[in-house]
Amino acid sequence: MAETRPTSTDQDISEALGERVRRAAEAGTALRIAGGDTKAFFGREIQGRPEEIETLSTREHRGITAYDPVELIISVRAGTPLAELEATLADNGQMLGCEPPHFGEGATVGGMVATGLSGPRRPWAGSVRDFVLGTRVITHEGHQQRFGGEVMKNVAGYDLSRLMVGAQGTLGLITEVSLKVLPTPGARHSLRLEMPLAEALAKLAEWGRSPLPITAAAWHDGALHLRLEGGPSSVAATRERLGGEELDNGFWEDLREQRLAFFSREDDRVLWRLSLPHNTPSLCLPGVEEADLIYDWAGTQRWLRSDLEADTLREACARAGGHATCLGNRHGPGQADPFMPLEPVVEKYHRNLKAQMDPKGIFNPGRLYAAI
Repeated sequence: MAETRPTSTDQDISEALGERVRRAAEAGTALRIAGGDTKAFFGREIQGRPEEIETLSTREHRGITAYDPVELIISVRAGTPLAELEATLADNGQMLGCEPPHFGEGATVGGMVATGLSGPRRPWAGSVRDFVLGTRVITHEGHQQRFGGEVMKNVAGYDLSRLMVGAQGTLGLITEVSLKVLPTPGARHSLRLEMPLAEALAKLAEWGRSPLPITAAAWHDGALHLRLEGGPSSVAATRERLGGEELDNGFWEDLREQRLAFFSREDDRVLWRLSLPHNTPSLCLPGVEEADLIYDWAGTQRWLRSDLEADTLREACARAGGHATCLGNRHGPGQADPFMPLEPVVEKYHRNLKAQMDPKGIFNPGRLYAAI
């Protein structure tokens, strides 16, 4: 990789972090791993008595350690602000393909990996997991280990680095991550086409079979919103073909960061994230109206505000081949049981993996599930 000059804010505190982990393991103290804490709402609260839980911050462990724009590879410490990473990439005409949400100014790279949340571009470019090439992780013994690699050809077989994505810090302390990045598109244009939901879903299914430069699609408030990205001629031709009204490109950032009015309504209903297979029609949930939903990711991710019972909602999603996650109040603490219960066999694998990676249960215990 090309050398990267450190900045005044770069700092490697991996030794200090390792020592903290070793002390916690000896004392049997639970560690609440925190970066910017902008995604603290996503997941369960850490299990244990307050006096037996310590917060372990990664914010001081920051900096880009290597960057090769030609090879589209970058390595960065976990406490590095996500905005700082994106700014460096933008200066080189590149970007994070998974378009991760920040949910606040303090968002870090470690939080992006730990939660595994992706933005509107995810169905077309890939998820956070798809872009992770390797990680450095401090184990329960306080030792730093490297998983995966720093080039695509090294990432094969059973890759432990990708297990860290979405694990909510329950398997170890992520200290560094190597990522594949993408070139910034040459042209970008967004459209708003007024049409009913059924027609929008049919159109998306039809367009999905064509090589159109669509990189975001969401239906909301009686209209289909599209983002076109790619070569200038391809974007211009598709724009003319599809028609519709021009849409501010900032819509997608507002959707990604949950800044649309839909997310800030003041009522007693909770926010749900429904993950469903492609071309799934409306679930026709009792008491749910179209205004209560945003169909994101061309309909495979749906944001729902509802007071339905969790079992009712999750059963409907399961019948369709999907699952539902409760986000509750994004500005509050973690939910009691946000994630869909695991099948017994799957839970067994999760428990066995946790026992192997974190036998003393010190890393974010209970953050994903009570039994893990």
